[in-house]
Amino acid sequence: MSESKLYLIPSPLGDGEPSDVIPSPVLNLLPGIKTFVVEEIRTARRFLSRAGLKGHIDELEFHVLNEHSTQREVEALLGLFDGGNCVGLISEAGLPAVADPGAALVALCHQHGIEVVPAVGPSSLMLSLMASGLNGQRFAFVGYIPAKTPERRSALRELEKRSAAVNETQILIETPYRNDSLFADMLSTLSPSTRLTVAVNLTCPDAMVRTRKVAQWKKESITIGKRPCVFLILA
Repeated sequence: MSESKLYLIPSPLGDGEPSDVIPSPVLNLLPGIKTFVVEEIRTARRFLSRAGLKGHIDELEFHVLNEHSTQREVEALLGLFDGGNCVGLISEAGLPAVADPGAALVALCHQHGIEVVPAVGPSSLMLSLMASGLNGQRFAFVGYIPAKTPERRSALRELEKRSAAVNETQILIETPYRNDSLFADMLSTLSPSTRLTVAVNLTCPDAMVRTRKVAQWKKESITIGKRPCVFLILA
């Protein structure tokens, strides 16, 4: 399987045109790939159609890898690389294998000597850090924190303590329908002087990135809603 490759194909963060956020060399790569491992088939088909493969989608082979996939199911995907076949990995949005179940396939490919080729595309985590004005020299992506209020507030206090101790930006995300409750807990839990960035719908027409001290945020009224959002904290 030495000629086999796994291409990590980025997808748009929103419903905009793929050509607006994904370089043409990456889009030009797509017609040469016939097998895709995707988080959700319908989303992947729609993306590939808009990315230039309209009319050829039915010629493609799709396999699902999501948060419910078992290790045995992931290992079965190795058979897709037989005969030097190249496979594309597509996440629901942004970069594959970053806060994404596709990481399991990437790890397996490394174990079996299959070349992994990352392609350039949008990352909500890096875009939000770039635009935040917070410490870009030292930062940590902590992913999701507990959803229940007591545990969530405790986790926020720990993140704030860590941030203050080593001057480290903490980056976290939440399931969109819990964005506003997380934001409310941040305002009620974090120190008034802690800086908090809210980055919403990046690369989309209604994108918003704002950094304020918690005390300042309490004077503003915003509703994030169910839009994709990244939160950054620096104490």
